[in-house]
Amino acid sequence: MPSTSTPIESYLSGVSALIANLPADAIAAAAGLLLAVWRRRGRVYVCGNGGSAAIASHFAGDLNKGANIASRHRFRASALVDNTPGLLAWSNDDGYAVAMSEQLRNFVEPGDLVIGISGSGNSLNVVNALALARQAGADTLALVGFDGGRLARPELSRVAIHVPSHDMEQVEDAFSVLCHCLLHTLRRQIRLEPPSDDLLLASQQDAYPDEE
Repeated sequence: MPSTSTPIESYLSGVSALIANLPADAIAAAAGLLLAVWRRRGRVYVCGNGGSAAIASHFAGDLNKGANIASRHRFRASALVDNTPGLLAWSNDDGYAVAMSEQLRNFVEPGDLVIGISGSGNSLNVVNALALARQAGADTLALVGFDGGRLARPELSRVAIHVPSHDMEQVEDAFSVLCHCLLHTLRRQIRLEPPSDDLLLASQQDAYPDEE
């Protein structure tokens, strides 16, 4: 018997079920990577394509401002997709496949964290960025959909959060929820950390002072 639900009801039902079943253990492991890089004051680099690029930019901005806790030092996060001149120069001169990794080569160091976001898990420029990060001694985190793709493999990602859906729109919805869930978790973890030894560069107030 054909479904009587509307497209709206069907979409909302599908994305609600997908989000409700996101892997809590993998999310906790990802939060652990982020807290560790925050503690050692390493840098976070985020990359993706299309909608994932927008999520990468959003997440870097959230880490830099939305994770701020009074008297604690701040994240140092960059979205590789925000460097338009660099992105276009490497793409034009050497190909889009290296547009993220060649930017990263200028900066990445052991102790940093590189985050790759890809619906398919197979975006070559993101794969190359995480491969370079591993070679450089940085930690790696992937947010992936579909079947997980190459990015979900342990040789590329120390932690991978897999959204098991082939609906790109719902995968991207889940990516946004994952990033906000990580931010929500990190603020509560950072609040338990000791104050910074450099109060001039520490946050003056909580990003969300009224939250519990």
